[in-house]
Amino acid sequence: MNDSVEDSFAQVRLAAGGLFVHGEQVLLVHTTYGGGWEIPGGYVESGESPAAACRREIREELGIDRPAQRLLVHDWAPSADDGDKILYIFDCGVLGDEKAVELQPGELDRWQWVRIDTLDDFVVPRLARRLWHAFRARLEDRPLYLEHGRPVLAYPSADATGASWLDRQADRDQHLG
Repeated sequence: MNDSVEDSFAQVRLAAGGLFVHGEQVLLVHTTYGGGWEIPGGYVESGESPAAACRREIREELGIDRPAQRLLVHDWAPSADDGDKILYIFDCGVLGDEKAVELQPGELDRWQWVRIDTLDDFVVPRLARRLWHAFRARLEDRPLYLEHGRPVLAYPSADATGASWLDRQADRDQHLG
């Protein structure tokens, strides 16, 4: 057997998505290939940066050219089916003119603003956790490192001058705990 050190190195799949926020709502897109809700985004191509992939995917899926403005979440989320994955969520600012959105035929069939506290009705739990943390990171103006959608590093507490919107949510602990 000819094993090398490189055989033990992780071979990671990268994906990047864009978070658009309108008040207490986030933009979700509905896929035709899986019939589920997601944020705009997709896999990073060979030689492409995650931020560039986010921009490309938004252009391909929504028909608008929007660069990533800042990193919100870096999530290490391996799965038995897909292997090691690192998932990025970038803040992509304000959507702007909603009439400019042109969905990619055959990939997406609709989009919708969804209140952050109703995400569980739309997306799988691991994505709901990731989106809650991305929303939080945007409010607190700092990126978060996650593993399986959960923070694993100690972060300094947010500005203690007042409670954030997330602190008033009944299901906050389920997603941010």
